[in-house]
Amino acid sequence: MDRVGAHRAPARRGRRWVAFAWAALATVVLAGAGIAAVAAYNQRLDFDDTVLPTAPASAVPTAEPTLAPDVTVAVLNGTSTTGLAARAGETLTAAGVPVGITTNADRNDIEQTVVYYASADLEGAARGVAQQLPEAEVRLSEEFGEEGMQLVVVLGADYADAVAE
Repeated sequence: MDRVGAHRAPARRGRRWVAFAWAALATVVLAGAGIAAVAAYNQRLDFDDTVLPTAPASAVPTAEPTLAPDVTVAVLNGTSTTGLAARAGETLTAAGVPVGITTNADRNDIEQTVVYYASADLEGAARGVAQQLPEAEVRLSEEFGEEGMQLVVVLGADYADAVAE
């Protein structure tokens, strides 16, 4: 007896490639939409065409360097040079800066020496400490202030090179 019913036409050529192309297109569209959504959520996309006026370039007032005998300084060695924090601590103590602790930093690959101060009223004291150390820069950072340290010196490779000469 002959088959009745289930007649199937031969499959068209390229049918699988068409399905693959649609799946690839859908993947690209969904990934792009996801990236755009995350960027918009993180406020990295700005669709506003408003141009904000910029202030003219002018000198930023900075505090005068001072020595604060009531604020202790923590000195951290951010290099692989042994004893660098102790030597810097001695230099600061000789200049009249009270030094609390001298120890190694979490990292030993720091390139630049920075004096961090925890609040704006300590900027002058930070600049006074920075004057005693060659190559030191001054930056406001609340990171160390949360740990109870008001002034922190992180010694970098530039300081190690300067005192080695």
